[in-house]
Amino acid sequence: MRTYLLTAAALTVALTASTTMAQNKAPWDEAFLPPAPQWQGASQALIRDRTDPWVTAFEADPAHDFSPTYVDTRAWFDRLDKASKLIRVEDFGVSPQGRAIFAVIASKDGDKLDPKKPLLLIQAGIHPGEIDGKDAGMMLLRDMAFHGKDGLLDKVNLVLIPILSVDGHERSGPYSRPNQRGPRIQGWRNTATNQNLNRDFMKLDQPEMQALKRLQAKYRADLYVDVHVTDGMDYQYDVTYGFNGENGVWNRSPAIAQWLDGVLKPTMNQSLEAQGHIPGELVFGIDEHNPKAGFSDGGLGERYSNGWGAAAHVPTILIENHSLKPHAQRVLGTYVFIETALKLLADKGADLRTAIAADSALRPAQIPANFVSDPKPAYMRAFKGIKYEYYDSPASGRKEVRWLGVADPEIWQTPFYGSKPGLTLKRPTAYYVPSYRADLIARLKLHGVALETLPADKTVKVEMIRLTDPKLAPRANEGHVQISVDTVTTETRDWMFPKGSVRVPTDQVLGDLVVLLLEPQSSESFFAWGMVPEVLSRVEYIEAYAIAPLAEKMLAADPALKAEFEAKLVAEPKFAADPDARLAWFYKRTPFYDDHHLLYPIAREN
Repeated sequence: MRTYLLTAAALTVALTASTTMAQNKAPWDEAFLPPAPQWQGASQALIRDRTDPWVTAFEADPAHDFSPTYVDTRAWFDRLDKASKLIRVEDFGVSPQGRAIFAVIASKDGDKLDPKKPLLLIQAGIHPGEIDGKDAGMMLLRDMAFHGKDGLLDKVNLVLIPILSVDGHERSGPYSRPNQRGPRIQGWRNTATNQNLNRDFMKLDQPEMQALKRLQAKYRADLYVDVHVTDGMDYQYDVTYGFNGENGVWNRSPAIAQWLDGVLKPTMNQSLEAQGHIPGELVFGIDEHNPKAGFSDGGLGERYSNGWGAAAHVPTILIENHSLKPHAQRVLGTYVFIETALKLLADKGADLRTAIAADSALRPAQIPANFVSDPKPAYMRAFKGIKYEYYDSPASGRKEVRWLGVADPEIWQTPFYGSKPGLTLKRPTAYYVPSYRADLIARLKLHGVALETLPADKTVKVEMIRLTDPKLAPRANEGHVQISVDTVTTETRDWMFPKGSVRVPTDQVLGDLVVLLLEPQSSESFFAWGMVPEVLSRVEYIEAYAIAPLAEKMLAADPALKAEFEAKLVAEPKFAADPDARLAWFYKRTPFYDDHHLLYPIAREN
C-alpha cells in the first residue's frame, strides 16, 4: 500500500502544471467518464439502513460506492454463519498467495444438501474489479437470514462464491478499471500469477479454477451464473446477460438454450423492469468509433464460462452489468437477478432438469469447433442507445465519440453478427492418452471426464495423428505459447500404451468436451494451448555428406520417387533452389528419420 501511495504522489507532482490540477482534480478522476443518466429504481428499497446490525459495507457507505476487502468480507460471512442456521461458509481452495477461496451455502437442508432440490451457483469476482455479485449476494443472504426471505430456500439451494480471484481482489486501488463507474476501490483483473481466470475453463491451469471445478463437481448446479461488469460503449441497459444459443442460434445444448430463452429470459426481464432496471441482451460492439455498426456474440469459445457451460450441458448465464452505471444500480440489479433466479428454479426447476437430461444424452457425430465471426449478420437487433456526438480530439488527432448521458428516444436497428464454425471434428469412439502425460490426465479428471485406466501395458490398433506444418504463436498468451495446426494426416498403427495410460470414451455426458480438448486442431485443445510441445522436436539428423549419396541411390532405385521429386522441382522453384530443403525431402523418406516427429501422442479409437 505504501508503494502505491508513493506512485500516486509521483504522478500528482508530474501533472501539477495542468489546468485540471489547478482545479484540484486529477485528470484520472471519474469526471472523464460519460455522465450517468439519473436513476431512481424501486430496488433502492432493498438497501438497509446503517442502523441495521447486519448492514453491509456497500449499504453503509453514504454513496453506496464501496465494496469491502477480502478480510472484511470473510469476517462478515463468518459472523453470518454463526448467527444463522441457514448459512454455512466452506473453504474450497487456496490461492497462489495463500488466501482461502470460500463459498457460502444457503440452505434449509443442513450440512448435506438435498439433491432433489435445484441448485443455483452464483460466481462473483472471477474478475475482482467486477464485484457486483459479492455485494448483492451479501445483501440477499442477510435478508434470507434475518429479514423474511428465508422462503426462497424452501425448494432451492444457493451456493455463492463471493470472490473467486481472491488475490486479484486484494490488488486493489482506485485505478484498476478506468472504464467503470465504481466502486471507488476496485480489485485487479488478473490473478497473482497474472492470469485471466475467465480464459481458463478448458485448460485448467490455475489453482483458483481447479478449485472451482472441484466445487462444481461437489455441488452440481442446475443454473450457473457468472457475474461480470462490461467494458466498452454506453447504452441505456444496466443489466445485460446472455448465454450460448440465445434467440434460437446454434448451440451445443439446444434444450437448455430453449429453456433459458423461453422461460428464464421473459420472467427475468419482467422482474428487473418491475424494479426499475433496464435489462438487455449481451452486447459486444464491433466498431468503437461507430456505435451503430452492429454487435457480435463475443465468440462462443469454451475457454469462457458460457462456452464451457454449453459444451458441458450446464445451464450457464453470463451477466455483464453496464460499467458506466453507478455501482449501486448494478448491485441492486444483480440482487434482483439472483432472487428471481431462485424463485424461477423453485417453480420451473424440474423442466430445466428435463432439458439438461435431453442435452446430456446428445452424441453428435460431427462437432463444430473453432468458431469465427460470421461476416453476414444473423438478424437486426432493436437497441436502446445513448445519444452521442463526434468531436475533434487534440489528443488522438481524429474524431472521437462523446457519449452525452441522455437516452436516445429512437430505438436503433442494428445488425447482429453471430459465429460460425471454422472446423468440424469427427467424434471417435475413444482416445488413448499415454501415462507419461499424467498432467493432461489430471486435467481431464478435474473436468469430471470418465476415464478407463489401463492396469497393464497394452498394444492397441489406433489411429495416430501426424501434424502438418504446426505454427507457434508470435507471443505468449495466458502463460502459454499457443500452437495451431491447420492440416493433419492419420496413420493406423499398433501402438503400445504403458500401464497407467487412459482410454477416454466419447460416449459420455462430457464427450463433446473431450473431443474439443484432445483434437489437436481444436483451438480449445491442450495442444493448441502449447501443452504438447514435445512433438515439435526432431531428435536425430543426418549430414549432407551422408544423405546426398543416399538420395542419389534412392533416385536410381525408385522411378516413382524420381518422378515425384522432379515434379516438385518444377512446381516449386523456391524448393528447387534450396539444397538443404531438397536433402531434407529425401531424409524424411528414409527409415532413419525420426518417426515420432510431429506424431501426436494422443491416439483415436474409431
